[in-house]
Amino acid sequence: MTDFMAEAERYRHELRVHCYRMLGSYDDAEDLVQETYLRAWRAREDFEGRSSLRAWLYRIATNACIDDVRRARVLPYQLEPESFPAEALPARDDLPWLQPFPDVLLDRAEEPDAQVIRRETIELAFLTAIQQLPPRQRAVLIFRDVLGWSAKETAEVLDLSVAAANSALQRARPVLREHLPVRRTEWSADPSADEQALVAKYIAAFEAGDAAGLAALMHEDVRVSMPPYPFWYSGRSRAEQVFAANFAPAGPVNRGSWRFLVAGLNRQPAAAAYLRTTGDDRFRPFAVTVFRVEGELVAEMTAFEGVDFALLGLPAYLASA
Repeated sequence: MTDFMAEAERYRHELRVHCYRMLGSYDDAEDLVQETYLRAWRAREDFEGRSSLRAWLYRIATNACIDDVRRARVLPYQLEPESFPAEALPARDDLPWLQPFPDVLLDRAEEPDAQVIRRETIELAFLTAIQQLPPRQRAVLIFRDVLGWSAKETAEVLDLSVAAANSALQRARPVLREHLPVRRTEWSADPSADEQALVAKYIAAFEAGDAAGLAALMHEDVRVSMPPYPFWYSGRSRAEQVFAANFAPAGPVNRGSWRFLVAGLNRQPAAAAYLRTTGDDRFRPFAVTVFRVEGELVAEMTAFEGVDFALLGLPAYLASA
């Protein structure tokens, strides 16, 4: 049995990505991978090689995810009309927020197929769109269109007929397309040199307190959200107003001084923000902003608070000197 578990362990990283796609939550994916291995260990005597070990583990993981799904993971713009409150609102920890996935963990994966971590199937836009599908349709689409499994393989894993698996896929694809950005197919496999240069300009402008410079990097209809806060806003002019209020020394939302490091989440360009408040001698982790770039400008910014910077391979603080 030691050999069995050692062989099963080879698939831990790709199963984590699979559970993440199913659930839209890194934390839940970690829990469900643990549950998968617990179920596999308990049922190890029943595994007689009738299928590959990989397919058997995917079967267990997928069923565990389907059993666990409660509410679809969301971002603020899916919940309420656009707004930016005049006064600070509390975070909403009662909502099932979509969570990002660290690139450093994707880089560690040992998948037998590179399809597992293609950017277009791990980015936030894809995760948001696939959450619109019922769990079983979600699973069928992942197996067929992400992992490239056949209809027969997919049907066997999900205990469906081939006809039912094909029908689920036909229903899922139009829903997915409806919720994906129109220009999504133009994006590169990984953050490009131009995208990284854009992030560098964003960091330089933010650290300099240059609201106009930041706005110049954005599309006219840029969308900005900051889970776990439920509001969101759009538009270059609105973004400039919000940044200017952040940078004003006596402004109502000025928090202190900022420093940034380049980060990677969901195979998209990202920047990790460190904040130094008055009286502190260190810049401490604050949030990570993930960028969707179209035509060399920022089309969407999603800033996640509460991200574990250690998971990203980032330092726990930055010195002020």
